[in-house]
Amino acid sequence: MTSRKERKPARGGRPAPKGASAREAPKAESPTRGRAAPGRKDMPSRRDTPRDLPAVAAPGKKATLARTPPAPRPPEAPRAPRLPDTSAEAVTRGVLARVRGVETLESAYDAWLELRLAHGAARLRFGEERERLEQQGSFLVGAVRAADRERAASGEPAPEAALVSADASMRDFLRQAEEKLSRAREALAKEEAESEARYQAAFGELCSTLQDRVRRHLGASPLRLRLLLRKVGATRAILHVERVSGDTPVLLLYLFSGRIPSRHGFLFDDSTEDVSLPPAPLYPEEGVAPGEVRPEAPALIARVRAPGEVLPVKGFLPVFVPRPEGGEDFFRLLQRGPVMEVEVAEGPGFRGILTREESERFAGHLLRLKLEGRLELEVEAG
Repeated sequence: MTSRKERKPARGGRPAPKGASAREAPKAESPTRGRAAPGRKDMPSRRDTPRDLPAVAAPGKKATLARTPPAPRPPEAPRAPRLPDTSAEAVTRGVLARVRGVETLESAYDAWLELRLAHGAARLRFGEERERLEQQGSFLVGAVRAADRERAASGEPAPEAALVSADASMRDFLRQAEEKLSRAREALAKEEAESEARYQAAFGELCSTLQDRVRRHLGASPLRLRLLLRKVGATRAILHVERVSGDTPVLLLYLFSGRIPSRHGFLFDDSTEDVSLPPAPLYPEEGVAPGEVRPEAPALIARVRAPGEVLPVKGFLPVFVPRPEGGEDFFRLLQRGPVMEVEVAEGPGFRGILTREESERFAGHLLRLKLEGRLELEVEAG
């Protein structure tokens, strides 16, 4: 048995000296303290301060690390604004891509209007360029003639050889200028022809796309109309058709005439360029001149009957109703607030109060379309 007075050896293996407590025993050195770890003999000693950031201290303050500010970035050169590509190829490609991507009538009409505006701007640009070339050519010819007159009016005698040389130089200058202008005119004419061909091809594709979509809409489900009869005396009547909305006006125009309108919102367009005049029944497009937008009834009928795939009508729907004895009467559904009023052509204008026979024939025409499954008709007498 070991005596209590015997002391255990210290941690390092050496016996504690006699009379020393366990706390005063010398500690053993760590095997790695004071020498490099195995495999790291070539590593440099750690530095707390980077070499390029020396420690500095303000008077009376604790030393801090000096930070080198970042180098200023050179100013970027201003970029020129990127102008849109207005060439016929870029415009038509972009418009047709949007039409193919969205299968609605309104989006196709919006693209059609954008294409029409771009086409008009292109024609205006080519016209201005032709005018500029003509002015340049006439200016050069005038300058050469003025130089000849000035030389003749000077009255200074000159050798005959000098006069011949001056005339030859003037003719060469004029000939070179005319050749340059001729090449510029030919290049402009070629570019204009290519631009016009691209726009016409795009118009044709848009028109075919709209016709296909209209036919699909009409084949999917018949349109719904509500006919309102208001009697005026014993033999006369006023016919109203309840207001329609959305794509229905476009579909009704195709149903009544077999053609598409030039604009999607044509039926509700009551704008006018002159407040003293009623809204015009035609748009100045599709072959209609600005001075022909307010024709009398016979000229309007001729315009509606004219061949073509597009009708530039505005504010009304045309309807041709056969007569029993032959021929046709021209009716129009004129937009008036919550209803469309039925009017018949008479002389140079239109009449809104119909005879009993006229109102019956118009209602019978809509009833025939209902029996053919192309229209859902509801008749209400008041």
